[in-house]
Amino acid sequence: MSHSVITLLSDLGTRDAAVTVAKATLMKYAPGATIVDLSHNVKQYDLQQAAYLLLSAYKHFAAGTVHISMVDVYAGDVPRMVLAKKGDHYFIAPDNGILPLAFGTEIDLTLACYELHRSYTFSDWVNNAGKVMELLVTGKSELPFTNCEVRNAVKLLQPKFTENSIECNILYIDRYENIVLDISKAQFDEVVGDLPFRIILRKVGDITSVSNNYNDVPEGAALCRFNDAGYLEIALNREGIASLLGLGANGVGIRYPTINIFF
Repeated sequence: MSHSVITLLSDLGTRDAAVTVAKATLMKYAPGATIVDLSHNVKQYDLQQAAYLLLSAYKHFAAGTVHISMVDVYAGDVPRMVLAKKGDHYFIAPDNGILPLAFGTEIDLTLACYELHRSYTFSDWVNNAGKVMELLVTGKSELPFTNCEVRNAVKLLQPKFTENSIECNILYIDRYENIVLDISKAQFDEVVGDLPFRIILRKVGDITSVSNNYNDVPEGAALCRFNDAGYLEIALNREGIASLLGLGANGVGIRYPTINIFF
């Protein structure tokens, strides 16, 4: 089976030529592949943000897509590259915890591909990723790698549950200044369920119900909803909420004050 769509996720930014060099290298291993950028603006070394973006985007691609993460590729004393499979999608990533952060234990298969020593360069990492990608693109049924357990990353952000509240961290602020909290729909449903709840936001007012979409409330009004990735998002209809709350539009990765849900 041919896998001709490749996605790239990195913390390399777009100011330098690193992303272009990576694409040029990968194209040598799969000349006919379509390479799609998920994002290259991940905060440097921010695995939780990268995991969130990967989880948000991967399922919108066709079966057989190969997703390459180039976030914090130098992690570990002996950095290792892994190939993982979840459903009909393939993931090439550093063994730095990004995959468990994104998918928990819901990974079907993980293979150890390469271990690289301290003398290696970013070019070495991309070339090795290209070799793994080439095997997938050409439909090799036998992969020359061994099963392995992936390393878990420390979850820097986790909601704190009390008897009548949930203290949530800000996981991500998107281009529209919508605020994504680190509580999933499954967690919310389990703890809050059908109980009345209140999110108190200064300058904005209280949020007391979950909306399906932004237009459920009047323009300029606050709302919360579960986004496509399954996380609770706080927004203003057709306005930016992050700046209004003094959080900044592009401060991803900064440790912000927590936001509480009372019930």
